[in-house]
Amino acid sequence: EFLLAGASAIEIGTANFLDPAISVTVAQGINEYLDKHGFASVKEIVGICE
Repeated sequence: EFLLAGASAIEIGTANFLDPAISVTVAQGINEYLDKHGFASVKEIVGICE
């Protein structure tokens, strides 16, 4: 949601304390979203909802 709203980066630092693998989980989720919606790169979705 943050990327779609125009963020070029997201922060998940604190979540690492609860789940050290959260970065991998988030990256996989982003890749799944991109594939599902036909995007080749995160650059294509940054700010798409502006």
